[in-house]
Amino acid sequence: MDTRTLPWAVVTGASSGLGEALARDLAARQHNIVLTARTVDAMERLAGELRELHGVAVHVESLDLSVPGSANTLCERLDKAGIQPDVLVNNAAFGIAGPFIDHDDDRLRAMLQLDIVSVTELTLLLGRRMAQRGHGRILFVGSLAAFQPAPALAAYGAAKAYLLSFAEALHIELAPTVSVTILSPGLMDTGFNTASGYSTPANLRRTILPPAKVAQIGLNALFEGRSGVVAGRINKIMAFSSRLLSRHFSAKTTYRMGQEHTKATNG
Repeated sequence: MDTRTLPWAVVTGASSGLGEALARDLAARQHNIVLTARTVDAMERLAGELRELHGVAVHVESLDLSVPGSANTLCERLDKAGIQPDVLVNNAAFGIAGPFIDHDDDRLRAMLQLDIVSVTELTLLLGRRMAQRGHGRILFVGSLAAFQPAPALAAYGAAKAYLLSFAEALHIELAPTVSVTILSPGLMDTGFNTASGYSTPANLRRTILPPAKVAQIGLNALFEGRSGVVAGRINKIMAFSSRLLSRHFSAKTTYRMGQEHTKATNG
């Protein structure tokens, strides 16, 4: 196969979890892949598998997008490699759970840089190029936390609410040249909760979906040109119901459920 004729897709946070699943799905759809994350060894292993399984070209970029200026650095590296992405998947993110005033200053700053600033800058830089070429697709990975205030995940939920509004606005603004979609997963079987310090309440565990399924749902929506999709039937109901209830009630209910789970966990 001549990989020079295949479109390129950039996937951030691609070393594991949903990012890895998105990269695998895109490669199966015959896209060359740019893997971007901090963990080089994991990305190199994944790159080898994708080349072997799907015959696509894979370019690995080790980069920490929580560092200011990293979006520009990535674009400069893509230019140097002669890669013009047709698809951008903004997946890289992390959250911090617990009381907001207890958050570590540096970790909070890094989260906001990654979850808001870098994703905005990367979308501007690559989205502008897509618009100039007359085609392109951008997938944002959001969260159910975007649909209502999220006590004990206050800053992370607010960052995802920003992303939801941003993506929905760009879907209108960039059409029909660049198609923009936001995927809103609920809980997934990844290491995200462990990294953020969030423990899944027992009554929500039935909503957990495998990353491969969530990736498929998101990419189907992207290539269908949809503005957004919530992954999972129960999650769809939760997202819809949050629009019917008052934001204050939703926030208090979410917080109470989390507190009850914490008490049960701690005995």
